[in-house]
Amino acid sequence: MKKYTAIDLFCGAGGLTVGLQKAGFNVLAGLEISGVAIETYSMNHKNHKLYATDIRKLSPKKMLVDLGLAKGDLDLLAGCPPCQGFSTHRTRNRTVSVKDLRNDLVFEFVRYVKAMLPKAIMMENVPGLAKDKRMIEVVYKLKKLGYVFDDEAVIVKDAADYGVPQRRKRMIMIASRFGKIDHPRKALKRRTVRDAISGLKEVGYSNDELHDILVERSDKVNKIISLIPKNGGSRSDISKRYWLPCHIKRPKSYQDVYGRMAWDSVAPTITGGCHQPSKGRYLHPEKNRAITLREAALLQTFPKKYKFSLRKGKDSVALMIGNALPPEFIKRQAKMIVKHLDSLAYEN
Repeated sequence: MKKYTAIDLFCGAGGLTVGLQKAGFNVLAGLEISGVAIETYSMNHKNHKLYATDIRKLSPKKMLVDLGLAKGDLDLLAGCPPCQGFSTHRTRNRTVSVKDLRNDLVFEFVRYVKAMLPKAIMMENVPGLAKDKRMIEVVYKLKKLGYVFDDEAVIVKDAADYGVPQRRKRMIMIASRFGKIDHPRKALKRRTVRDAISGLKEVGYSNDELHDILVERSDKVNKIISLIPKNGGSRSDISKRYWLPCHIKRPKSYQDVYGRMAWDSVAPTITGGCHQPSKGRYLHPEKNRAITLREAALLQTFPKKYKFSLRKGKDSVALMIGNALPPEFIKRQAKMIVKHLDSLAYEN
């Protein structure tokens, strides 16, 4: 079976790369600017060429030369430009959101496509980008370069429909210079929290630094956590005399805060606050604690032994995990690109 080549722009901690590899791609290189993400990527992908730089300062032609590729040789160019400017929280303040300079990095992706002319392209991002005028311009520019899209050039999908044990809506754009690429079918059955994390050892006894980090919380917070009903309970289920002042003041806001996950359902969206019960429904279904960093990574479908740099502490790791692309979601989309490329090879 042929290993098709791919490059991962804005590679972060490597979620997209892992998904591409699982689909059968040979990822030649990644590009990332964040120091701790670069360390994490390097820990897991030692044989890849990694460009630790701002994409705006690197010539795509130089990358082609470095990798021994000519224009048109690359099979897949994939990437997820930084999405904070389009995130749910940022788009509540449209004035701030539309002026976020990171929003324009989508055009750097187009610049690389124009210079490299890969056979296929894939861009993934938060749903907020799908309706932004920038994406209309991106699709227009890509069509002028000869790329063929499905009837809907940009689609928002729920990763829970594609093997990820988590509700996570993502925008995805896939195209080829040689015809339409089919979309994968939705899974008949969703993977659950139980499927992802029920087999782990007790915290402190796993010999896994991401799972064994001990967290100290105040007695009041520990009491609240202990009272939340097991397997999907919420802070609204306990007496208000145990509520925090901020929850009493605004009882109907952020109702998932201090909530438990349910064993036989998908998890909520894993964010950069996934290890903090004050940030969402991130309490373990049974244990009186928030999920660990390893559990969060597994809910994102990272491999069980995937490494993350702890140089900047657990908050930095949580942010990398929360910002990552779920590898299983990417794998299922990328397999359809492999199928498309196989059909081209067969025709030739």
